[in-house]
Amino acid sequence: MVMEARTRTRLVTGLLVLVGLPLLTVAVLRTIGWDGSGWYLTALLALTPYVVIYGVLLAALALVLRRWWIGGIALALSALLAVYVVPRVTSDDQPAAHGKTVRVLAANLYLGQADPAALVRLVREQRVDVLNLLEMTPAAMSGLEKAGLFQTLPYRVLHPASGVDGSGIVSRYPLTEEDYTGDSAQKQPGAAADLGGGTTLEIVAAHPRSPDSGYYQWEQEMRDLSRAIGEHGLRVVAGDFNATVDHAALRTVLSRGYVDAAEARGDGLIPTWSTSAVPLVPLDHVLVDRRMATRDYQVLDVPGSDHRAVCAEVQLP
Repeated sequence: MVMEARTRTRLVTGLLVLVGLPLLTVAVLRTIGWDGSGWYLTALLALTPYVVIYGVLLAALALVLRRWWIGGIALALSALLAVYVVPRVTSDDQPAAHGKTVRVLAANLYLGQADPAALVRLVREQRVDVLNLLEMTPAAMSGLEKAGLFQTLPYRVLHPASGVDGSGIVSRYPLTEEDYTGDSAQKQPGAAADLGGGTTLEIVAAHPRSPDSGYYQWEQEMRDLSRAIGEHGLRVVAGDFNATVDHAALRTVLSRGYVDAAEARGDGLIPTWSTSAVPLVPLDHVLVDRRMATRDYQVLDVPGSDHRAVCAEVQLP
């Protein structure tokens, strides 16, 4: 009987340690700033806010079972991850800005399947000035034209393509196409928007390759998204990054002088993507030059798409 009890004790302890490995993995990767070397670890990192809850539940179970050291470690790792997560739900002070205000919306069209009429209606309701379109197919572009998008936003830089590769920028202001991101498997167009009065805003429609279809290319395209501020004019980078702020690759872009509009407004945990009807993680972002102020941020449903649109109102200095 004593031997059986010891065996059960060791088995329970071993199972708790095994169940705790995802928590340990996320805590280590997030702390050292490494996204792993494959899509499975990248996907796990995207779930960091959920892992915090997972860790607390694991700690509670371990303590109930009197596995004190396992419970203590699980609580400590959960607290560490909470330090990274909690700032996303608190709004930040904004820099002094008294210039023009621009509303930027980014929408992934899900292989062109998003409802064009619904998207155009959203653009008008939100008084959008600049619209970044991802996964824009020729058919989607035709549908948006028929729905009257170009009557509302007449200026455009469009690169439609089949599948996930097409992207575009549509604007209320005149656009001049610029190459801000170099070569990408999925086109990430850039444009300078002339706001009038000698004021220009640089726009990038971000859509780096998904890490599950090319991890190293995703990492490279993330690095290429923007040079440090001071090396260019005022810039907004908006779109589907296939990344959350728990990924070192996205934090590298932010470190070059950008602010995530969602985090700036305390909405950094609102999910934008899912493989089902329930959104899971925020993969879509509006990154704002830190010299600009974020006045508003919203996440909006787009019928027919597996992504929700992200919309930010920014004010130039």
